[in-house]
Amino acid sequence: MPVEDLGIRRAAPALAAFAGVRLLGLTVLAVWCAVAGSSPHTLLSARWDSLWYARIAAEGYGYAVHLPNGDVHSNLAFFPLLPWLERGVSAVSGLSYGSAGLVVSALAGLAAAWGIFAVADLLHGRRAGVYAVAVWAALPVGIVQSMAYSESLFTALAAWALYGALRGRWLTAGLLAAGAGLTRPVGAAVVAAVWVAAALALRRGERSWRMAAGALLAPAGAAAYVLWVGARTGGGLLGYLEVQAGWGNGFDGGWAFARFVGAKLASSAFLAGLGLVAGVALVLWLYAACLRQRQPAPLLVYCGIVVALALCASGYFGSKPRLLLPAFPLMLVPAVALARWRTRRAVLVVGAAALASAVYGAFWLNGSGPP
Repeated sequence: MPVEDLGIRRAAPALAAFAGVRLLGLTVLAVWCAVAGSSPHTLLSARWDSLWYARIAAEGYGYAVHLPNGDVHSNLAFFPLLPWLERGVSAVSGLSYGSAGLVVSALAGLAAAWGIFAVADLLHGRRAGVYAVAVWAALPVGIVQSMAYSESLFTALAAWALYGALRGRWLTAGLLAAGAGLTRPVGAAVVAAVWVAAALALRRGERSWRMAAGALLAPAGAAAYVLWVGARTGGGLLGYLEVQAGWGNGFDGGWAFARFVGAKLASSAFLAGLGLVAGVALVLWLYAACLRQRQPAPLLVYCGIVVALALCASGYFGSKPRLLLPAFPLMLVPAVALARWRTRRAVLVVGAAALASAVYGAFWLNGSGPP
């Protein structure tokens, strides 16, 4: 695909679809909040993790909450790129850190949509690229893309890093992977994808200093932060894992999640448990479909790690749906199918999904929300 095909004109339908779905979600949220007497701005920028990011932007690291059971919730668990950007936007605009986070999220969401389109367009054509973006925007927890959270920023960096790796733009891929590693712990998935792409290129006989530099740059962001946390806490290489353990986060192969689902199935919340089983089955089916679709190995590695970390971590189970948001290669499966349908039928299906997502997002934020 020629370089100029990445221009704004080619991506415009995808960006318009993303903006339209997100605008619908925010409109429904505003109406719901008006009826419920809540503040959409507060829900989007000043609750749950967004408060932690804003506090880091304002005060830096060092804040922790000590719980009665002995657990310690330290802000060192949150990677620094989003609060850095919040601080920068706030300094330039005068906005509060939470509002600055919304600006970062809005711009990052558009960048993520463009990156997802670029990958899908490269592999399956423009029409599939537009639907991939629309489906990603219309996910049930798509409202998180409009919050002062790091999912949109991470997905933007990941999508463009993967695009760079697929196109052999190694310095770009390495730099963006390093940025992803400064954004979320799952940045390791982007690093692995870049390394797999470089290994395959090496196997094909490619030799260049750019490829070597990109592979070396890719883990720099995550490594720098993890080493810094280890030095600050005195925990060395395991320091960051100890910080996460204070939040109850770890990797147990999905055992804790399985017990959680089992408890739901054995209780009066049987239908909720059944929904969780169906959701996990759908995610696994989509990943199997990605394999059947023969997606490039870097995408499969990236998506596989994101899915595994989301489903097999022992942290708060209500977070799992939003932790799956960066797994955008899963969206290529329905996107390719929708691209084969008549436009009217496909638009109706995506529109219905977008409306359902908007209603669920408003209900969710006014309830338990995305911890």
